[in-house]
Amino acid sequence: MATFQLELVSPEKLLLSRPVEMAVIPALEGEMGVLPGHSPMIVMLRGGVIQVTEGGQVTDRLFVGGGFAEITPERCTVLADEATPVAELSRAAAGARVTEAEAAYAEATSAPPEKRDAAMQRLLSARAMLQAAEAA
Repeated sequence: MATFQLELVSPEKLLLSRPVEMAVIPALEGEMGVLPGHSPMIVMLRGGVIQVTEGGQVTDRLFVGGGFAEITPERCTVLADEATPVAELSRAAAGARVTEAEAAYAEATSAPPEKRDAAMQRLLSARAMLQAAEAA
């Protein structure tokens, strides 16, 4: 089967760089499948799990906390705010992150819309992390 180059970069390091058959990324608008020959675009990412498919099976699942993806017909480069293999997520840490994000969102109710939106994105990302940790 045809492949394309998938690169996943976090602020700490390059987590993945290899040819894959398909990747499903958590775009802001919803889950998005990327295949070889995809139309060029840049999309914002929300907190969620990237699924990597090789040999007809999901081989990797990585949680990203948000970021951007640049897609071309030959390559998909994910620039993630944070990225962690799903197997390494901690339920306790994810639960604590949800609690902190809920408190921050509650405090932002009277803040300007930009600050409320940012707090909501942090909360949604934390909930996605907890969901991924519980499913692992």
